[in-house]
Amino acid sequence: MKKHYEILIIGGGTAGIMSAAQLLRQKKSKSIAIIEPADTHYYQPAWTLVGAGTYSFDKTAKPMAEMIPKGADWIKDKVTEFEADKNSIKTDNSGDISYDYLVVAPGLAYDFSLVPGLGDAMDKGVVCSNYTNPKHTWDVVKNFKGGVALFTQPATPIKCGGAPQKIMYLAEDYWRKNNIRSKSEILFATAGTVIFGTKVIADTLMKVVERKDINLRFNHKLVKVDGEKQIAWYDLTKDIKAGGCIVMSGENDGKYIDESFQYNYKDVKVTKKDGLYGIHFDMLHTAPPSVAPKFVRESNLVNEAGWLDVDIHSLQHKKYPNIFGIGDVAALPTAKTGAAVRKQVPIITDNIAMLINHKKLGSKSYKGYSSCPLVTDYGKMVLAEFDYEGNFTPDPKLKRMLITDSSKEHWRLWMFKKFMLPYLYWNRMMKGKNV
Repeated sequence: MKKHYEILIIGGGTAGIMSAAQLLRQKKSKSIAIIEPADTHYYQPAWTLVGAGTYSFDKTAKPMAEMIPKGADWIKDKVTEFEADKNSIKTDNSGDISYDYLVVAPGLAYDFSLVPGLGDAMDKGVVCSNYTNPKHTWDVVKNFKGGVALFTQPATPIKCGGAPQKIMYLAEDYWRKNNIRSKSEILFATAGTVIFGTKVIADTLMKVVERKDINLRFNHKLVKVDGEKQIAWYDLTKDIKAGGCIVMSGENDGKYIDESFQYNYKDVKVTKKDGLYGIHFDMLHTAPPSVAPKFVRESNLVNEAGWLDVDIHSLQHKKYPNIFGIGDVAALPTAKTGAAVRKQVPIITDNIAMLINHKKLGSKSYKGYSSCPLVTDYGKMVLAEFDYEGNFTPDPKLKRMLITDSSKEHWRLWMFKKFMLPYLYWNRMMKGKNV
């Protein structure tokens, strides 16, 4: 007999667990199930600290069986296909499962084919990523003896867009304290045009960049990686100003650098070939190119970019009113972070409850809130909080911690990141409590 649930949730990550826990606390449903194949649930925001050697990887993991809220069924399986017109999904081993309401929260997937060579090089030798193996990142950071340290990211959406630069700031601090910094050049290459999208945060980070003497390279789209020769190849996404130098070593003294491409020029080895620019590195940290999971991408639930097509305020699917999308998989013009999920969950739980009881949506609206805790040194942090418009939206509760301006570096924000946020995650968010 085909299984049926009033509310079916795909994904046992932050979004799925918090949604189920909140619905159960509010007694909003007769039956809830979570489909999740993994045995372990990870608190991934701490992986930046793991990669910097200041947090235990083991503390970021808990058995999935302990995370599934009491009252929800755990279907340990993979979704293979949607049949939204039939209010049903297909699974690997559990057959078809039907629902009244569906919450799609499987997170995202990594597609290394988008950056040829990166998959073969990842987490081997001097190529690392906090996204995939933060313990290897720490090995690379502590064993680095000098040279060119390249921090970069793909042009796809990624989890926590600030993460690729957070580990850079911590690595620089570590190398400075261990007499490696003077033998090193640190580069940050991004397809973006600014260091951060919210201006007040960008202003602070540019001061950090100045203090740490980091070379920024903008409009650099990572297109392939040669792990053996240690070259990261980039396509420049903007025309060069007439007469301007970009990144070629030895061409000039940096006097005429086009600053839309470079800030704080450093003369490192760059090879030009077939229209691409290859930066030679002695260590590389990057984020994997990211996409929606295959079963989502191949469904009729996605937009042209391949992400779950939901209304950005109600989080309701644009075609199927009994489907909601939340977290990294959703096509929302804001950062993909756990902090965003924290504000999204109360929206969908209210909307589902209103649909169950009153056949209409609730009045709550998601404004695009997300946040990025930007650690800038061991013991310092900036907290970027913003909405769809990129407005800086600091939480008034921070004043209780005697933090009057979270756009500036503060040691109390570091304590908040390292100690308070993990506590709030495990003991409040994952229990369905609003934070």
